[in-house]
Amino acid sequence: MKLNIAILFAGILSGLSGAVLSATPEAKATYTAANDKAATDYKAASAQCNAITGNPKDVCNAAAKAARVQAEGQATMQYEGTAAARISARKNMAEANYDVAKAKCGSQTGNAKDVCVKEAKAALVAAKADATADKKVAEARTDARDDKQTADYNVAIEKCSALAGPGKDACIASAKSKYGK
Repeated sequence: MKLNIAILFAGILSGLSGAVLSATPEAKATYTAANDKAATDYKAASAQCNAITGNPKDVCNAAAKAARVQAEGQATMQYEGTAAARISARKNMAEANYDVAKAKCGSQTGNAKDVCVKEAKAALVAAKADATADKKVAEARTDARDDKQTADYNVAIEKCSALAGPGKDACIASAKSKYGK
C-alpha cells in the first residue's frame, strides 16, 4: 500500500514537473511571437508614415516607435515577470511617450513650443518617478514582511524559554520551522 502511494505521488510530481518544463517553451514562444508582431506592426506603421511629410511624419514615426516599445515592454513584463523587468519596461515606455510628445511640439513655435516641451519633459519625469516609487514600495513591503516575521519568531522563541528539556527543544524546532529560521 505504501509503495503504491509512493509510486502514485512520484507520478504526480513527474507530471507536474513536465507541465512546468513544457510551460517554459510556450512562454518563450509567446514572448518571441509578441516581439515579432511588434516588429511587423512597426514596419507597417513606418511604411504608412513614409507617405506623410513634415512634422506629421515625425509624429507618425515617433508614435510607431512608441507602439513597438509598448508591445515589447508588455511582452517582456509578462515573460520575465520580475519587478526589474516591469520597471525597465515602464521607463522605456515613458521615454517613447516622451519622444511622441516632443515630436508633437515640433509644429509649434516660440513660447508655446517651449511650454509643450517642458510639459512633455514633466510627464517623462513623473512616469519615471512613479516606476521608481513602485519599486521602492515593493521593497519596503518586503522589508516590513521580513521584520514582522522576525518579530513573531522572537516572540515564539521567548515563549519556548518558559519550557524545559525536550518540550523546549520541540518548541524551538517548531518555531524555526514555522518562521523559516
